[in-house]
Amino acid sequence: MKLGPVSLRSYLLAGILLPVGIVVAVNAVTLYRKTLQAVNTAYDRTLLASAKSIGEQLDVRGFEERAVLRATVPYSALEAFEADVQTRMYYRVSSLQGQLVSGFADLPFWRGSIPAQPPYAALVDFYDTSFRDSQVRVAVLLQPVASPEGLGMAVIQVAETLELRQRLTRRILLDFLWQQALLVAVIALVVVVVVQRATRPVRRLSAELQARPEGELTPLAAPDAPRELVPLVDATNQVMARLSQLLDNQKRFVRDTSHQLRTPLAVLKAQVQSALRGDLEPRQALQEINATVERATVLANQMLSLAKVEQLREQAGAQVNDLSQEVRAMALELAPLVADKDIEFDIETRPAPVRAHEWMLRELSRNLLHNAIRHTPAGGSLSVRVVADGNTAALVVSDSGPGIPEELRGRLFQPFSAGDVRSGSGLGLAICLEIVRALGGSIELENREKDRRTAGLDATVRLPLAQNPS
Repeated sequence: MKLGPVSLRSYLLAGILLPVGIVVAVNAVTLYRKTLQAVNTAYDRTLLASAKSIGEQLDVRGFEERAVLRATVPYSALEAFEADVQTRMYYRVSSLQGQLVSGFADLPFWRGSIPAQPPYAALVDFYDTSFRDSQVRVAVLLQPVASPEGLGMAVIQVAETLELRQRLTRRILLDFLWQQALLVAVIALVVVVVVQRATRPVRRLSAELQARPEGELTPLAAPDAPRELVPLVDATNQVMARLSQLLDNQKRFVRDTSHQLRTPLAVLKAQVQSALRGDLEPRQALQEINATVERATVLANQMLSLAKVEQLREQAGAQVNDLSQEVRAMALELAPLVADKDIEFDIETRPAPVRAHEWMLRELSRNLLHNAIRHTPAGGSLSVRVVADGNTAALVVSDSGPGIPEELRGRLFQPFSAGDVRSGSGLGLAICLEIVRALGGSIELENREKDRRTAGLDATVRLPLAQNPS
């Protein structure tokens, strides 16, 4: 089963409470062990005190192996060391050989050894065992016994059941766990409240976007957004700006297409009707129709090219292409037009790698060369140069035409602003400008003067060289 996206609240709760829970568990185990150790240390002192109290009531007759121990220890002597009615204490007094002197005979005799460094200033050993179906803690004291009649060594064992120790340890552990549970609950509540408050700007932005009318792409205004949300708001506004630009381009394309294609279609319809009526000779009528169809075809192709520039502008991952190779390929393609006008053509190129779509470079070269060929008079000259200087690749197309009239200079790059409406659609330079802008370059048109007269036009395109051609 596929799980849905994890909420920020759940992510923070899991990211904070899980480590806290692990730390609490580790601390609980550590606390339990240390508490048990501390309780044992405290109660072991009681066991040792009870063993010493029993040792004070011993008597002996004889010396060393012949020593005979005597003890008159009533069980009531241990009641002073019992902490509550549930705790039971047992004792056994034996000789070093294990002979019972007094106490509980079924309490197993001690078979251990005294530690090299006992915890107290006495010959004492502590160990845990089972006695009468209960877990007990046993203190073993080797007590020298002396009297005017003898000298010997007694083994005193005092056992205590562990109910009180375990209950006290559990109580301390439960108190700790309740405190930690309260701490975890407070942390969870703080996380929920903080996340709810921190995500309030996100919910407000979401509500604002949902309440917007269809087609509204104005930037989002979030002056009180947290610092972490500012990049998201800025990125959203950038996306909306690009979408707005795309929609504007689409609307302009549809508007221009409907406006510009209406005229040649109307002319074509009038020519066809005129031919059907017999107003013109068939051959002349077909020639006029053919010319109109060619102009409409060029217009449609250029408008599609202009739309494709906008499409490629939004695409990433353009490859590195050599501008000089694309210019030479386009010059070869347009060579028949150069030959028809008997133009003296000169081309000089050097490698100039730029990061751009191949179609853009070809379309840029096509429009510049086609404009130069169209405006160069028959028998004139046309030169093309591609050079790389520093971080810039430059394409310079120089024709020997009439140049640019001053009244057209300010609007030549606007769509449908042809210098001669009979010879062009006015989209060639607009396409060139959009391509150059998409590639981060620039384009300039300057009249070339000679003897104070216009000798032609220089079209110069500058594009940034690719930093890593490989």
